[in-house]
Amino acid sequence: MILTNNKDNIGRPDEYKQVCVWPGMRVDETDVHDFQEHFLENGYKVLYLETVSTGPDRDEHGIADPETGGRIDTIFAIHNDDVMRFAIPRLQMGIRWIEDALDNEAARADISIYPDRLTGYRTW
Repeated sequence: MILTNNKDNIGRPDEYKQVCVWPGMRVDETDVHDFQEHFLENGYKVLYLETVSTGPDRDEHGIADPETGGRIDTIFAIHNDDVMRFAIPRLQMGIRWIEDALDNEAARADISIYPDRLTGYRTW
């Protein structure tokens, strides 16, 4: 598995602006090609970026819940030409825009379950 502890976000070409989060989806290093091909076969060009492990949930005082965290989420980008066509089908798979995933976390607590650096993937 490509579980990243990056200090920086993975670069991507300009034609892959919209970043997605697939909660609970684990993509092993040997499966990246198949992951991208699966989407291509279904009419969507995607670019795998990384796999991250989530941090723990926190209560209103910022205390971490030791029973949470550690979920593996896959981060990938969708080609600009495919974003509009992908907007509805992604929901059936539980895939979220990075902005929605991060905004939901910000609304729940001051400390996100995602690494702070992922905010650099936002496009809106």
